Amino acid sequence: MRGWAVGVVRGAAGVLTVAALGHTVWTGLTEPGIALAFGALITIGELARRDSGDAARQRPAPLGSAGALAYALLGQNAGAPTHHGVLQIVAVVVTAALLGIVPHIARGRGPALDHLARRVLTVTFAAVCFQPLYNSGQLEHWVGQGPYLVLFLICLLGLTALCDAVLGAALAGARTGWPFAPLLRDELRAQLGIGSAICATGVVMALGVAVAGLWAVPVFSVPLLLTQMSFHRITAIRTTYRQTITSLARATEIAGYTRPGHSRRVAALSCAVGRELGLSEREITVLEYAALMHDIGQLSLVDPVPDGATAELPEAEARRIAGLGGEVARQTGVPHEVAVVVELQADPYRDQPVAARIVRAVNAYDDLAGGARHPGGSLEALERLRLGTGHDYQPEVVECLARVLARGGRARVVPVPPG
Repeated sequence: MRGWAVGVVRGAAGVLTVAALGHTVWTGLTEPGIALAFGALITIGELARRDSGDAARQRPAPLGSAGALAYALLGQNAGAPTHHGVLQIVAVVVTAALLGIVPHIARGRGPALDHLARRVLTVTFAAVCFQPLYNSGQLEHWVGQGPYLVLFLICLLGLTALCDAVLGAALAGARTGWPFAPLLRDELRAQLGIGSAICATGVVMALGVAVAGLWAVPVFSVPLLLTQMSFHRITAIRTTYRQTITSLARATEIAGYTRPGHSRRVAALSCAVGRELGLSEREITVLEYAALMHDIGQLSLVDPVPDGATAELPEAEARRIAGLGGEVARQTGVPHEVAVVVELQADPYRDQPVAARIVRAVNAYDDLAGGARHPGGSLEALERLRLGTGHDYQPEVVECLARVLARGGRARVVPVPPG
């Protein structure tokens, strides 16, 4: 079912692209100067994309996205009506985006195919809702050229942002297998950030070109370009922050207190369970950081726990180690919620926040499934967890863990540090 949904999105984008390119080649460019100006803006926006990694490949290029929306909503150029249609808009946007993406592909950092499909469908939606109405004169008859036109454009961009969020959530759900509703919520929340700047710049640019001509394109591009540079800087800081936490979490492995890769396995599996439970992106990030640091309290022990398996320690000892871990986490400067999850991971699950319930169950599973003293493997480990659901582990968490493991236990995490 998920593969079918992805095929529909890609197929629709592919058909639109072929039709748009074929029509434009057959009829020629209408108003090539305008097309060249907006095409150059979109290309520059894609070239300015400096993010790398799977998560970054799904993010929009702010300047390119704003230029595409502005071209889709362009009705006049310095007071003279424009005549480019929907198919030419799609053709210009696709061609310009591909030109900007080629250098990234050459370096092995190009955006995913789903990103391009999403861009095509979103721009097509905005153009179909605006161009026929404007070119036929119906829009001017209904709202005129004053403030009501601006209000119409804002409402249209709101619908476009909703369309983009639905597409993004559907594609992310197909790619990861995570529930649709939390993904849609995260996409809508992201639209309030850089998405708002993209939409606002697109509207202002289209209105500016309508009054002042193409000189408005570079003028109104500068604020968003500066915003994009700040966005890159924040992303780099967040990446460094996560790498620091990951390195700190490895201290227990280097010191011989836990098995190699234990904290990373617990973090990845915890995030997958959190997704299955419908946690938001911010909650997933808190969960990931807490899972990475959940064993940091073991560094206070004189003698390491055999195999690092805290799940089999007496309750009092496990809670003491967890409390020490919470103190260490606070000293590292992580958000308060992370330290709380680390501190409470050994408490009865009814006294824990959801993230601590997940970390406790997943940590116990990894200890039981991978320890040398438990040759039964994952099935025996799950059975042990189910037997402990009366006091130690929340039944819903254990069943979500079982479903994630049945799908292969793979999780792809997109960290967004909590503010």
